[in-house]
Amino acid sequence: MKQPLAYVHPAAKLAPGVVVDPFVTIDQNVEIGEGTRIGSNVTILEGTRIGKNCTIFPGAVVGAIPQDLKFNGEDTLAIIGDNTTLREFVTVNRGTAARGRTVVGSNTLIMAYSHVAHDCIVGDNVIISNATQLAGEVIVDDYAVIGGGSLVHQFCHIGAHVMLQGGALVNKDIPPFVKAAREPISYTGINSVGLRRRNFSSETIREIQEIYRYLYMNGMNISEAIERIEEELPATKERDEILQFVRNSKRGVITLRNG
Repeated sequence: MKQPLAYVHPAAKLAPGVVVDPFVTIDQNVEIGEGTRIGSNVTILEGTRIGKNCTIFPGAVVGAIPQDLKFNGEDTLAIIGDNTTLREFVTVNRGTAARGRTVVGSNTLIMAYSHVAHDCIVGDNVIISNATQLAGEVIVDDYAVIGGGSLVHQFCHIGAHVMLQGGALVNKDIPPFVKAAREPISYTGINSVGLRRRNFSSETIREIQEIYRYLYMNGMNISEAIERIEEELPATKERDEILQFVRNSKRGVITLRNG
């Protein structure tokens, strides 16, 4: 259903049941899945793909060209998964030649005034709180929770099930299952509350804690800790996920800050 005061380009593809409120602009080369609602004064630009049953609140802009001086008009996308909510004045830019797409997953909530820059990959079931700013090519894995007003440097990687304090300045990678806080951003423990809410067993949580004791509490450098973990701790899905994340980190992982 389209209000008469909205503009929808004739080449845009809107599935049945899409609701478009007044003063919306929807450009060409846009696809929107069934059951999605587009609030008033939303702008959806070329190259946007929005899934089913999403809610886009007033003032949001999805699919604007990247704020990257290297962008040269290439054909790229901004993709929003199913059941995702973008609150007021959220901005999601489309990709550049680097990845070709910016992706926000399914069942994700991005709160008001937040920005997702070019080529970011935001996973499923993520919560990004108000006024958070993700720079280009940031990765946020599934079930991460980012506190309001956080600033995330380009190329950083935030792991799955991370809990990040509000107002954080993130310039290092944050490995999965942890809490990160303070300035500079540091490891502050396991996100045990979040893990219990997601039905991780007490045994699994204890195993994750033991892995991070090796990484952060035993006075070893990262290479030594990884070697000891592989030698002394049993292989599990979570252990291997943590080790792979740390090994693949390009910016280096956060450290433990004393005091």
